[in-house]
Amino acid sequence: MLSAYSFILPAYVLYVSFVLAPVLLTVVLSFMYYDPQLGSRFVGFENFTRFFTDDRSIKIFWNTLRFTALAVTGNVSVGLLLALALNRAMPEWVRYLFRLAFFLPVIIAAAFVSIVWGYFLHDNGIFNYYLGHMGLPAVHWLTNANTAMYSIVFMDVWKNTGFFMIIFIAALQGVPKTLVEAAIMDGTSGWRRFWRITLPWISPVVFFCIVYASIGALQVYESIWILTKGGPGDATRSMSINIVEEAFGSFQIGYGASVAVVMTLVILLITAAQMLLSRWLVQEQVR
Repeated sequence: MLSAYSFILPAYVLYVSFVLAPVLLTVVLSFMYYDPQLGSRFVGFENFTRFFTDDRSIKIFWNTLRFTALAVTGNVSVGLLLALALNRAMPEWVRYLFRLAFFLPVIIAAAFVSIVWGYFLHDNGIFNYYLGHMGLPAVHWLTNANTAMYSIVFMDVWKNTGFFMIIFIAALQGVPKTLVEAAIMDGTSGWRRFWRITLPWISPVVFFCIVYASIGALQVYESIWILTKGGPGDATRSMSINIVEEAFGSFQIGYGASVAVVMTLVILLITAAQMLLSRWLVQEQVR
């Protein structure tokens, strides 16, 4: 028995040191005014009250939710459409070529992708260069509050949709061919086969992708920071950026920790709501 504990002890030490302890410390700091030089004091719910009564914090909160809704919808729907297209009969080398082309952005570092797209979307970038050649006015992709968020979402979908495409392709290959062939013999149209057989069969995978994409989108940081640094104004600023700016830019470490706690609770609530909805959305088998 002692030998067994000795095997799992390193894992517990690492978990407590690098996961549990930082989480607990963040919760403690969220109830404090903390300054490494001037000292710290307990302030109760003051940091949380400031967050929920500050118009700027609420705007950043809605920015994060808007980015999440757009990015999750784009990643999951485009990934599913690509998977359906590539799951059709075609030469193997063509299928692998397209899969590689769409999956390649996934393995490239997000920071590098953001820098490259920054050149494309710059006011004097490649997109506006070709728009000018076509006689069209330049679009302020990243410097206009009405277009900046959509530009970042477009880049996020371009980078991440290949990951969801691969997952959906694996799920589609698990759909029983006998069901599909029987539906074809009955004269069922392609749309009805997708709606009545394919989608219910892969619904657990679709649900997993929605939850996974939601958690990632709610924590978006580097792509927004590199492309717009949260601007123009606060049009694209996310909660993750706000946490870093407050805690390490303004040295409002207690307030930054309270924003982190709020963001964690939001992720937990959204995930819990999605789990409840899964009772109606996920079907274990096609009846």
